[in-house]
Amino acid sequence: MRSETPSRPRVGHIQFLNCLPLYWGLARTGSLLDLELTKDTPERLSDQLVRGELDIGPVTLVEFLRHSGSLVALPDIAVGCDGPVMSCVIVSQVPLAELQGARVALGSTSRTSVRLARLLLAERYRVSPRYHSSPPDLGEMMREAEAAVLIGDPALRATLHDAPRLGLQVHDLGQMWREWTGLPFVFALWAVRRDYLARYPGTVREVHRAFLESRDLSLAEVAKVAEQAARWEAFEAGVLERYFTTLDFRLGERQLAGIAEFARRTGPAGGTVPRVELLPPAD
Repeated sequence: MRSETPSRPRVGHIQFLNCLPLYWGLARTGSLLDLELTKDTPERLSDQLVRGELDIGPVTLVEFLRHSGSLVALPDIAVGCDGPVMSCVIVSQVPLAELQGARVALGSTSRTSVRLARLLLAERYRVSPRYHSSPPDLGEMMREAEAAVLIGDPALRATLHDAPRLGLQVHDLGQMWREWTGLPFVFALWAVRRDYLARYPGTVREVHRAFLESRDLSLAEVAKVAEQAARWEAFEAGVLERYFTTLDFRLGERQLAGIAEFARRTGPAGGTVPRVELLPPAD
């Protein structure tokens, strides 16, 4: 990757397994050395991008919609699902329809999944629980609440290990959204700051191309990605391969329609729905 800037572009990296296929191939393609990577949670990376501490990176859907005036989305790259997602869930001791007035713990690492969970409970199940924030530890959350919202690796562990062991119900947010709307759901996009894009459009397109190549290589060799990840994660390679191929890393027309529907349902009544501006093709 050729750089137009005095220093490498500052790029965010979500420290969850669901983003591994987007980054795994960067080392293989030789692009990793051209990026200054910052690893953190989705919310912290979103905040850093909005504040200008990152140039390009993942941003949660809620934060992108909130700051769409200063961000431009990279086409055809996201983390989402078109059905089950496995790692964004509500874990509950009772059926969701029985959560009226009950305590629901919200994992402190998520904004989009929390907003989606609250939307589904309010509009699909017609319940109004009492919410409180909590660190994403299922055992602690269940000691204080009747249900919990989890994302990322803690949610994956809850789905595959902890909830079945404890006899808890697992409700997949991606599947619930798909059944409700018929649309995919996008949890995070990759975006560039509008001011950075104006200064270095060529560099942005090179970073975008590097991520697309990394994703495509990772999915072509997904068994190898899963095998390597299983060496340091508490999941078998077969489980991780199923997880990586369950996730949807695209941002096409159907995914944009899902974003628009979420924005319509969560925005102010009668207000302007934020739109997703995509990086235009090179001249």
